Amino acid sequence: MRVVTWNLWWRFGPWEARQKAIIEVLRDLRPDVVGLQEVWAAGGENQAEWLAEELGLHWAWAPSPSPERWRQRLGDPTVDIGNAVLSRWPVVEQAVLALPAPAGLADGRTALYARLATPAYDVPFFTTHLTSAPAASAVRCGQVTALARFVARHRGDTPFPPVVTGDFNAWPDSDAVRLFGGYKTEPVVPGQVLYDAWEYAGPAAPSATWTPENPYAARVLEPPVRIDYIHVGPPGPAGEGHVRHVRRAGDGPVDGVWASDHAAVVADLAADELST
Repeated sequence: MRVVTWNLWWRFGPWEARQKAIIEVLRDLRPDVVGLQEVWAAGGENQAEWLAEELGLHWAWAPSPSPERWRQRLGDPTVDIGNAVLSRWPVVEQAVLALPAPAGLADGRTALYARLATPAYDVPFFTTHLTSAPAASAVRCGQVTALARFVARHRGDTPFPPVVTGDFNAWPDSDAVRLFGGYKTEPVVPGQVLYDAWEYAGPAAPSATWTPENPYAARVLEPPVRIDYIHVGPPGPAGEGHVRHVRRAGDGPVDGVWASDHAAVVADLAADELST
């Protein structure tokens, strides 16, 4: 089962040209499940719906409950922003968590849960987008605490472990990432471990998903770092969910256009019993 997470940079920059680059990257990846952040909707159109139709996938969408600050940045009061899931299999259940943040940083960030009904078992899948302020480590810790409890409530009794994707806006050795994983420090939920899939990558593999190699990211003069993640719980009894391979994607221009200011992360998970 191929899982992708990707922040699509909303409708910033040359978004119409970027649309074409985004779909080309995803077509090339041939994902089974995708967690998307900064997805737009406007004028009866929804980016997640369009991508799903182009790729032949099911979709779920969770708009931000308070997009006003995003709209001010864009200068357009009509565009919504949110998280989305694209899936090869039907979404049979979904729920949304509003992530906690103080008033000064409250811009309507959420986590989206989608239960995916594969022929063999259900997959509990999540995607999220945490606060981005560099000095807001404590806020992100509060958000991953809420997220970990949200995962615990919705992981269900399926043999497939929970899969949590998203833009955490946090370095791999940060308090928030360590806390959420629960294997480098005490877990939020007793006994709940969620492995960073990149632990299975080769040590020399390019990992930065936010890098000045990308001209859209270079403008903020920040160092290259991996801030986008796929987390997976310990494998099921038959090895379901084991991370076989992980890599970066969308890390170069398509016909001269960079698809987003983030690179994507791609992980192949063991799911041998699934059929088409």
